[in-house]
Amino acid sequence: MNISKWAQLPITVAALLTAGALTLAGCSANGGGNNEIAESGTTASSDEALAQGGEITIWSWEGTLKDVVADFEADNPGVKVNLVNAGSGNDHYAALQNAIAAGSGIPDIAQVEYFAIPQFALPGSLVDLNQFGAADLDGKFSPGPWNSVQFGEGIYGMPMDSGPIALFYNATLFEENGVEVPTTWEEFVEAGRALKKSNAKAYIMTDTGNAGVTQALIWQAGGRPFQVEGTDVSINFDEAGVHKYTDMWQTLIDEDLLAPFSLWSDEWYQGLADGSIATLVAGAWMPANLESGVPTGSGDWRVAMIPQWEADQRTSAENGGSSLAIMEGTPNAELAYAFLEYANLGGGVKTRVELGAFPATTAELNSEEFKNREFEYFGGQKANEIFVDSANAVAEGWSFLPFQVYANSVFGDTVGQAYVGKTTLQQGLEDWQSLLTQYGADQGFAMK
Repeated sequence: MNISKWAQLPITVAALLTAGALTLAGCSANGGGNNEIAESGTTASSDEALAQGGEITIWSWEGTLKDVVADFEADNPGVKVNLVNAGSGNDHYAALQNAIAAGSGIPDIAQVEYFAIPQFALPGSLVDLNQFGAADLDGKFSPGPWNSVQFGEGIYGMPMDSGPIALFYNATLFEENGVEVPTTWEEFVEAGRALKKSNAKAYIMTDTGNAGVTQALIWQAGGRPFQVEGTDVSINFDEAGVHKYTDMWQTLIDEDLLAPFSLWSDEWYQGLADGSIATLVAGAWMPANLESGVPTGSGDWRVAMIPQWEADQRTSAENGGSSLAIMEGTPNAELAYAFLEYANLGGGVKTRVELGAFPATTAELNSEEFKNREFEYFGGQKANEIFVDSANAVAEGWSFLPFQVYANSVFGDTVGQAYVGKTTLQQGLEDWQSLLTQYGADQGFAMK
């Protein structure tokens, strides 16, 4: 699970880009060479690194990696792995950037969420995995995560998990109030109205302004507000896909159909438990959070394909998910890549899936055993079938900004104001655009 996808990073990271903002324009892939993936799941160079042994350090907050590391060390007794939790989300990235700035204490491998890849790749802080033949992995990961680890011609991380979005809903609440589960966003608004009419304390969903959810729904609606080519960056929220989202979501705000609770707050969990919040939009990493945070909801909740903008569509998007990236300057790059192969392509994938992670690997996503798993929490529903359908329906062409971590940190200052009646959602996004355009220019990007 990747709770930190909705976290916000303090503004103190601004100086990082100043030094490296103009370094990527001439970057290109290094070429794969003879690095075919063997049946064992490792390249020839990785096998050599494992045979030689050594020690690597990984920074990650992801809970299942502890077991993966233990299994990896057991299989490779000459290798020592130091797994360090330097904090999640904001704290993790701040610590990582401080180490980069100091030029010391940098780990060999770091967990980097997909939206943060450009911000670390652009200044040259991540190793381009093309030198290990990573281009040959095309097709081994679902499209959303695989596209997200690429920046320019480089591959700067190996997908660890995935976050195709779905609609989680309280089936008991819908049934008790005689409301149909929505399959389109128009039906979603109508369901919100019907629930509110039946139960004045019921909300269709909670949202107080969330960068991850907002961008995922704009992505699904066909909006592509961020365009990045090297250091040329354009931001445009005045486009059809964005307006499709803001027109609908503004209705939910205006009609008070959204609960005013922050995600992950005690009030939010309570609302999910007592039936006052009917749905949530989240990635496929969400089940474990519901099971641990809303145990009394077991049997009441179900999963559905994300509502569609048009009835005849079958389109989805991603929200969350992380890669494992090798940090530039490590003397242990080959050994680090061997761990990436094990954790994200080899035996580590099975371990993480058994512990509740949602994989990015097509082998697992196409597995009947994986898709047929019955979730007791969801009343025996085969929820992975929904998640896999969503992963296969992720729309192409989405880009994150090369300063997305900063961008998400100021989302509440602009777009968030729409949720307290100080502006409209569309105007809030355009205010965000203005702020980010100025920020990008100040960091040396050619902004359009």
